Amino acid sequence: MDAFYASVEQRDRPELHGLPVIVGADPRGRGVVSAASYEARRFGVHSAMPISRAFRLCPEGVFLPVDMDKYARVSVEVMAILAEFTPLVEPLSIDEAFLDVTASGALWGDGAAIGRQIKSKIRSRVSLTASVGVAANKFVAKVASELEKPDGLVVVAPGREGEFLSPLPVGRLWGVGKVAGAELQAMGILTIGQLAQTPAAHLKARFGPHGPDLLQLARGLDDRPVQPDAAPKSMGAEETFEQDTRDVELVRATLRGQSERVARELRGTGYAGRTVTLKLRFADFSTITRAQTGDPTQDGLAIYRRVEALFSRVRLTQAVRLIGVSVSMLGSAGSGQLSLLEPDVARTERLARAVDRLAARFGDEAVRPASLVPGRRRPRPRQPSE
Repeated sequence: MDAFYASVEQRDRPELHGLPVIVGADPRGRGVVSAASYEARRFGVHSAMPISRAFRLCPEGVFLPVDMDKYARVSVEVMAILAEFTPLVEPLSIDEAFLDVTASGALWGDGAAIGRQIKSKIRSRVSLTASVGVAANKFVAKVASELEKPDGLVVVAPGREGEFLSPLPVGRLWGVGKVAGAELQAMGILTIGQLAQTPAAHLKARFGPHGPDLLQLARGLDDRPVQPDAAPKSMGAEETFEQDTRDVELVRATLRGQSERVARELRGTGYAGRTVTLKLRFADFSTITRAQTGDPTQDGLAIYRRVEALFSRVRLTQAVRLIGVSVSMLGSAGSGQLSLLEPDVARTERLARAVDRLAARFGDEAVRPASLVPGRRRPRPRQPSE
């Protein structure tokens, strides 16, 4: 889907058509942009950007809170349309999915024809635009779907994957972020085509086991099947600080807020997770992760307690650039013991649901833990141990 959250808001509020719409946190807070309409993107606003920066770039923008319940309902409608063309639908996120239409040709036509019909049905039934990529494998199809947004349709003929990918920047590859991109640039590799010609041994020496995987993708090779009803592997939140920081209290407060956001996403999708992971990226772009596995949870405080324990064991030798919390080993919230030994679990769950409803209506910062309220005095934090 195209700028999904923002497009849904523009659909439901015609007065927003043509205006820069930014969905996310309160622009006076420290949250991030969840989605930006194409009008807002012309000002340089994009998802995951600090909301304060988005406000500076586009002060005339329309800033709206996230309404996950509404977006989830629209997502169900879209996924139902996709399922009309094939039972092999693998949701990648709330607004994106892979389809295997190999066996659908007799009824619906070739991939391009199916893509056009999908776009038409989404437009007529849901009043939104979608961009479609058609290719012989998942990776190339995803790249193709991103090239002509909004409302695009890009078809890559079988056997032409390498030719299609060759001129694109290496940043289009899965697994190539800013750090890996900078390393590739230092090696003189700027395009996917250049990467495809690099000896595997060189990439393995530089990137370890991930190197050969990058080479396969650069050559347009991806043998992963479409997996219907595949549960997401993890849910998480990350934030890059506007300035690298050594402020332990700020880091802990950020972790607390991220834990609540992840918990809200888990509850909204009906999942609970067993493994909580802390991610820290430092000023020199080095990155560490620490993980702890326990009982399944979808509670923000429980997630924070685990991630804070992980953080307390990290020795900070330099400033922190980025911090993140994720929860993995996901399963249906109804299939496991959600802290049933806690006597107040029912009350806690009711409270969490009430907070979710308030956040959906008024924004993520409408109801927050007291530790996140600006100006509140907090106990002096423990220093990270050796």
